Amino acid sequence: MRKIRIAIVGVGNCANSLVQGINFYDGSSANDTGIGLMHRQIASYRPGDIEVVSAFDIDRRKVGLDVSKAIFSPPNCTKVFCDKVKLTGAIVKMGCVLDGFAPHMRDQDPLRTFLPLEKESTREQIIAELKKS
Repeated sequence: MRKIRIAIVGVGNCANSLVQGINFYDGSSANDTGIGLMHRQIASYRPGDIEVVSAFDIDRRKVGLDVSKAIFSPPNCTKVFCDKVKLTGAIVKMGCVLDGFAPHMRDQDPLRTFLPLEKESTREQIIAELKKS
Protein backbone atom coordinates (compact mmCIF):
# COMPACT_ATOMS: atom_id res chain seq x y z
CA MET A 1 0.00 0.00 0.00
CA ARG A 2 1.25 3.49 -0.81
CA LYS A 3 2.13 6.04 1.86
CA ILE A 4 -0.11 9.00 2.60
CA ARG A 5 2.11 11.90 1.51
CA ILE A 6 1.39 15.23 3.16
CA ALA A 7 2.67 18.80 2.88
CA ILE A 8 2.53 21.07 5.92
CA VAL A 9 1.86 24.79 5.55
CA GLY A 10 2.84 26.40 8.83
CA VAL A 11 5.16 24.30 11.00
CA GLY A 12 3.56 25.50 14.23
CA ASN A 13 2.16 23.84 17.32
CA CYS A 14 -0.49 21.80 15.45
CA ALA A 15 2.12 20.46 13.01
CA ASN A 16 4.33 19.72 16.01
CA SER A 17 1.64 17.55 17.61
CA LEU A 18 0.85 15.83 14.31
CA VAL A 19 4.49 14.90 13.59
CA GLN A 20 5.10 13.81 17.17
CA GLY A 21 1.91 11.70 17.03
CA ILE A 22 2.91 10.02 13.77
CA ASN A 23 6.20 9.00 15.39
CA PHE A 24 4.67 8.09 18.75
CA TYR A 25 2.11 5.74 17.20
CA ASP A 26 4.34 4.37 14.40
CA GLY A 27 4.53 0.61 14.69
CA SER A 28 1.51 0.26 16.95
CA SER A 29 -0.83 -2.56 16.08
CA ALA A 30 -4.49 -2.14 15.24
CA ASN A 31 -5.43 -3.94 18.47
CA ASP A 32 -2.98 -2.07 20.71
CA THR A 33 -4.57 -1.00 23.99
CA GLY A 34 -2.61 2.25 24.36
CA ILE A 35 -4.53 5.47 24.72
CA GLY A 36 -4.67 8.42 22.37
CA LEU A 37 -6.20 7.19 19.12
CA MET A 38 -9.76 6.08 18.58
CA HIS A 39 -8.72 3.90 15.64
CA ARG A 40 -5.10 2.82 15.16
CA GLN A 41 -5.91 1.55 11.70
CA ILE A 42 -8.28 2.82 9.01
CA ALA A 43 -8.62 0.38 6.11
CA SER A 44 -5.01 -0.77 5.80
CA TYR A 45 -3.46 2.54 6.92
CA ARG A 46 -1.71 3.15 10.25
CA PRO A 47 -0.08 6.32 11.61
CA GLY A 48 3.34 5.24 10.32
CA ASP A 49 1.95 5.32 6.77
CA ILE A 50 1.75 9.12 6.90
CA GLU A 51 4.84 10.68 5.34
CA VAL A 52 5.71 14.39 5.50
CA VAL A 53 7.18 15.24 2.08
CA SER A 54 7.11 19.03 2.05
CA ALA A 55 6.71 21.91 4.51
CA PHE A 56 6.55 25.70 4.51
CA ASP A 57 6.87 28.29 7.25
CA ILE A 58 7.69 32.01 7.56
CA ASP A 59 10.01 31.86 10.58
CA ARG A 60 13.76 31.97 9.91
CA ARG A 61 14.39 29.57 12.82
CA LYS A 62 12.50 26.83 10.99
CA VAL A 63 13.28 27.47 7.31
CA GLY A 64 16.12 25.20 6.16
CA LEU A 65 15.59 22.59 8.88
CA ASP A 66 14.21 19.09 8.56
CA VAL A 67 10.59 19.08 9.74
CA SER A 68 11.60 16.80 12.64
CA LYS A 69 13.84 19.58 13.99
CA ALA A 70 11.72 22.58 12.94
CA ILE A 71 8.73 21.41 15.00
CA PHE A 72 10.76 22.01 18.17
CA SER A 73 11.98 25.50 17.13
CA PRO A 74 10.56 28.70 18.67
CA PRO A 75 8.00 30.07 18.87
CA ASN A 76 6.50 26.56 19.11
CA CYS A 77 5.64 25.65 22.69
CA THR A 78 3.72 22.38 22.41
CA LYS A 79 4.24 19.72 25.07
CA VAL A 80 6.86 17.20 24.01
CA PHE A 81 5.42 13.70 24.27
CA CYS A 82 7.69 12.03 21.70
CA ASP A 83 11.26 13.28 21.80
CA LYS A 84 12.49 10.67 19.31
CA VAL A 85 11.13 12.06 16.06
CA LYS A 86 12.70 10.52 12.97
CA LEU A 87 14.15 12.72 10.25
CA THR A 88 11.55 13.22 7.55
CA GLY A 89 13.83 14.31 4.72
CA ALA A 90 11.47 17.25 4.16
CA ILE A 91 13.32 20.53 4.55
CA VAL A 92 11.14 23.49 5.56
CA LYS A 93 10.95 26.06 2.76
CA MET A 94 10.06 29.73 3.10
CA GLY A 95 6.36 30.28 2.66
CA CYS A 96 4.38 33.44 1.99
CA VAL A 97 3.36 35.76 4.79
CA LEU A 98 0.22 36.70 2.79
CA ASP A 99 -2.08 38.31 5.35
CA GLY A 100 0.74 38.80 7.85
CA PHE A 101 0.58 37.96 11.49
CA ALA A 102 -1.03 39.74 14.41
CA PRO A 103 0.62 43.12 15.12
CA HIS A 104 0.72 42.44 18.88
CA MET A 105 3.08 39.52 18.16
CA ARG A 106 5.83 41.96 17.14
CA ASP A 107 6.17 43.12 20.75
CA GLN A 108 6.51 39.64 22.26
CA ASP A 109 9.62 37.99 23.65
CA PRO A 110 11.74 36.59 20.76
CA LEU A 111 10.95 33.05 21.90
CA ARG A 112 7.22 33.74 21.51
CA THR A 113 7.07 35.79 18.32
CA PHE A 114 7.68 35.18 14.62
CA LEU A 115 10.95 36.16 12.99
CA PRO A 116 10.09 36.18 9.29
CA LEU A 117 12.74 36.11 6.60
CA GLU A 118 12.95 39.14 4.34
CA LYS A 119 12.36 37.22 1.11
CA GLU A 120 9.22 35.15 0.70
CA SER A 121 8.76 32.32 -1.75
CA THR A 122 6.68 33.07 -4.79
CA ARG A 123 3.46 31.27 -5.60
CA GLU A 124 5.27 29.58 -8.50
CA GLN A 125 8.10 28.36 -6.25
CA ILE A 126 5.63 26.83 -3.81
CA ILE A 127 3.67 25.13 -6.58
CA ALA A 128 6.91 23.75 -8.06
CA GLU A 129 7.99 22.40 -4.63
CA LEU A 130 4.63 20.72 -4.11
CA LYS A 131 4.76 19.07 -7.53
CA LYS A 132 8.37 17.95 -6.95
CA SER A 133 7.64 16.43 -3.55
